[in-house]
Amino acid sequence: MTTTDRVLTGERADLLQTIGKHRGFLRHTVQGLTDAQAATRSTASELCLGGLIKHVTSVEHRWARFMVGGAEAMESEPVDWAGMFRMAADETLTDLLAGYAATAARTDELIATLDLDADHPLPVAPWFEPGASWSVRRTLLHVIAETAQHAGHADIIRESIDGAKTMG
Repeated sequence: MTTTDRVLTGERADLLQTIGKHRGFLRHTVQGLTDAQAATRSTASELCLGGLIKHVTSVEHRWARFMVGGAEAMESEPVDWAGMFRMAADETLTDLLAGYAATAARTDELIATLDLDADHPLPVAPWFEPGASWSVRRTLLHVIAETAQHAGHADIIRESIDGAKTMG
């Protein structure tokens, strides 16, 4: 059974609608671009649109692993921190968007099924309070915030490529 097979209400519906809205902004921002445009660094930043899709996919995937199995599960796969912000020569925007859609579908299933109050200790990192834990709910709010922030970045990058704007 998938989230499309059931009707979610209340908080779960709100979370699903909110993350879906911000994912939609991000996906809309890259509509109609070529792979070369998606790989273009059009600002002083190292960011490109394809790299943002890749990064948000990786972040959502890692936090989904955290929601299910905690920091150990989250950190069980290697991460190419520098490469996740760039499109490699063999990557296409179509493939990056397909990966994002698959990750989003998995997260949507977790929104529909996990206990939102279940929590896990955060990984050890200088940006997390030592000993802190996050609930599934708090983790989802973090993913939503990160997606929204990067959708805004994407809008600026897209505007500097061809003048198109998603949110303005």
